[in-house]
Amino acid sequence: MHSRQTAVVVDDDPDVRLLLAHVLGKLDLDVTSAETGEDGIARIREVDADLVTLDLTLPDLDGVEVCRRIREFSDAYVVMITGRVEEADRLVGLDVGADDYMTKPVSPREVRARAAALLRRPRQRRDPAAEPPPAPTGLAVQSAGVDDRVVDAGGGLVLVPVRHVALLDGQPLPLTPTEVDLLATLSSRPGAAWDRGALVREVWAGDFIESDFLVDVHVASLRRKLRKAGTQREWISTVAGTGYRFDRVVA
Repeated sequence: MHSRQTAVVVDDDPDVRLLLAHVLGKLDLDVTSAETGEDGIARIREVDADLVTLDLTLPDLDGVEVCRRIREFSDAYVVMITGRVEEADRLVGLDVGADDYMTKPVSPREVRARAAALLRRPRQRRDPAAEPPPAPTGLAVQSAGVDDRVVDAGGGLVLVPVRHVALLDGQPLPLTPTEVDLLATLSSRPGAAWDRGALVREVWAGDFIESDFLVDVHVASLRRKLRKAGTQREWISTVAGTGYRFDRVVA
């Protein structure tokens, strides 16, 4: 069991690896690096990483595939870093479980701010043998403790925020921890308009460059996954000139 948090930098550019390792080391993280996807996966598993920076273009595996494999065994925060700027690349990366996205050339100051904000958010360690919690029934749900509180968001949507679990009609939704946090925040005040800055402060615990785009990408991914789950309604509405609103279903 390590006492310090750990980070793994996965990038085939030695200059980028050196820069990121230096920046993350300043956050008192134990940092290790890898230049290929396969090596990165092995190192992330070996050190039980808390944070991963992942280049989208690697010599052996695409960064998206690496992220998909990481998510099979790790709940580490994953920050995608790439030279690609197309929105589709960003959406695909976040859809497989990345928590954040940055484009090259990266700013050391921004890397430090984003990494620090992510690590301030509590994340429960994944237990490979654990089963998803049973679907709660009824509006009043007794939980084992305050930390396992169940949030009934209406319309069959139930959240267990601290465990980063979301269920729709009793079926687990394939949401990332960030998406669960975002959904829990929006649903905490049904009908209220949240501006993007407030969502960044609440969900990401900080202000970032391109924060508006960061929120928009995660909302788009969240909406897409809810639609894939078979629901015919929109849970999250866009509020023109402001941000987003959660629309609760009243039975």
